[in-house]
Amino acid sequence: MNPVQDSARLARLDLNLFRVFDVVLRERNLTRAAEVLFLSQSAVSHALARLREQLGEPLFVREGRGVAPTAFAERLAPEIREALALFEQAVHRGRGFDPRRDVGQFTVAMNDVLEPSILPLLVARLRAHAPEVRISSVRLDRARLERDLASGRLDLSIDVEQQTGAELKRTALLQDTFCVVSRSRRKLDVAKYMAARHVTVSSRRTGLAVEDLVLSRLGYQRDVVVRCQHYEAAFKLVGDSNLLLTMPRRRAAELHALLGNHLLPMPLSLPPLELHVYWHRQTDADPRNRWLRGELLALTG
Repeated sequence: MNPVQDSARLARLDLNLFRVFDVVLRERNLTRAAEVLFLSQSAVSHALARLREQLGEPLFVREGRGVAPTAFAERLAPEIREALALFEQAVHRGRGFDPRRDVGQFTVAMNDVLEPSILPLLVARLRAHAPEVRISSVRLDRARLERDLASGRLDLSIDVEQQTGAELKRTALLQDTFCVVSRSRRKLDVAKYMAARHVTVSSRRTGLAVEDLVLSRLGYQRDVVVRCQHYEAAFKLVGDSNLLLTMPRRRAAELHALLGNHLLPMPLSLPPLELHVYWHRQTDADPRNRWLRGELLALTG
């Protein structure tokens, strides 16, 4: 196609179609995308068909009960998301950002171990300032994090400190220290701690938990005999056994008030656990994303 034909084709493009493309890419489901866009599912399908025809490439394929982007759509996604963000920024600058009007849907990824501590506080704070906001907390997938933040499928992510590429930005959210949960009140030294049997909590099927990564750097390896997904289950296991549980003190204090057990000092000097907020470079100046980051950081400010 020659430059004149390219220019004519671009002139015919309806920019609203890219908004539909962006939401479908994020939701991976036409029904959910239609709900977000306040359109019928047939209108969403028709919009995608028009965009596919104008671009001359397939954009989505059926996958289970939803859709998956083609390689062509994946390549387009970051630039389209960035262009839409620029449009949104221009509009907000023109009329002033109002969270009650402009926040809409907010999606944050976090480990489900963190969710009980952070999500209730975040929901309460956001709804106080933007009552109509819709909030989704989803499972953290580190392998897809940069792509999900670039596409707008995620707004923010909360995770322990991780090495990331130049496209992602981050800031510290909070620090916490480790403590040991035990059924009985006892004095622990390093030898007794290492001789004990332990329960650990991780949302992953395999690999070392955060505390074991830290311990391994100090040359220690615990005897972990139970691995579970949630601290509530681990707390109950400790209450019925001689197992020890090593966990962040903030969450331990919350569960201690409900489930008992004893919180003991960590016998080893471990560096604090740091949680960070992550977002994509292209949303750094976006008023909506910047407001959301500020509200999240205010929880621990």
